[in-house]
Amino acid sequence: MTRPSFLDHALFDELAEKAAASPRGRQHHNFHEMDEPCHRMAVGLQPSTYIPPHRHLSADKAETLLVLKGRLGVLIFDETGTVVDKRILQAGGDCLGVDLPAGVYHGLVVLEADSLMFECKAGPYRPVGEGELAHWAPREGEAGVAEYHAWMRAQFD
Repeated sequence: MTRPSFLDHALFDELAEKAAASPRGRQHHNFHEMDEPCHRMAVGLQPSTYIPPHRHLSADKAETLLVLKGRLGVLIFDETGTVVDKRILQAGGDCLGVDLPAGVYHGLVVLEADSLMFECKAGPYRPVGEGELAHWAPREGEAGVAEYHAWMRAQFD
């Protein structure tokens, strides 16, 4: 029998610690198997993590993000990279999360250390594919990431 998983402070602390130790500044804890039709995960995030603007083109790849601890900024972009909406997502705040339809360019910045979000989207896992990474923003590891990431964060100053 499969046992239930709890989203408790012990898990939050473990993810924050692992995210802080990770070169990417984030750590996932999957509640699903990779071939399951519904992917559910807790994600520990540190301000150093760079989540480049991207979209999911497959019609079944809408995603929901809920902040369980800390503060994130979400940026919504049009096709040219212009910010068309932005919001601070904060645990216990006015806005706790976002439901992103498929095809919408979005990016996240972490505004508070040891933040944690819950993410849910359709499986199975498929890496971001052709046409899904924003052409106007650098990809992880490319030149210009530090400057672009700083610009993203500055949208919430």
